[in-house]
Amino acid sequence: MSLLKNSLKSLVNFDPETLDLIVSKFSKVQLAKSSVFAKKGEFSKQIGFVESGVLRAYFSMNNGEQYNKTFFTHGSFVGAYSSLVTGQSNLIDIDCLTDCTVWIASFESIQSLYDQYPLVERLARILAERFFVNKEKREIELATLEAKERYTIFQKEHPDLEQLIPQYQIASYLGVTPTQLSRIRSQK
Repeated sequence: MSLLKNSLKSLVNFDPETLDLIVSKFSKVQLAKSSVFAKKGEFSKQIGFVESGVLRAYFSMNNGEQYNKTFFTHGSFVGAYSSLVTGQSNLIDIDCLTDCTVWIASFESIQSLYDQYPLVERLARILAERFFVNKEKREIELATLEAKERYTIFQKEHPDLEQLIPQYQIASYLGVTPTQLSRIRSQK
């Protein structure tokens, strides 16, 4: 719980009472590898904070191919944000690539604090802004950078991830085949 508190405090300078109130909305859950956090077509109602483990957000093509959109690791907030914000069904799936410890809260319970606690609404805005910036950065990288450059960025942003998840998951994230990723890795 101290990691969750410290992460929240690093984003917004909460007074101790408000911080305790927010944290009280979260419950610690152990999720096994392959567990589903959010399922395409369903309606998301929860937000999480990753204490340990790796989750991925991905979408599936009609032919069964999957494309990893993002990874959620230690210290990340996780959720199917578009579903949470719009109330529409999920466009993506989120599942666990490893065993995970996640602090989970009802999104509605957090939203219910907005009017009385403006700093909680500020927290939501900051998280949304970060999500948007990361999404835009990722889209630009996919459109403008060579696979080797994307791999270098991946290594800097996720230094321990290659030891935790299979190579084909990383290849999917980078938009290359596992064979292409092997070639890129051998050139380093």
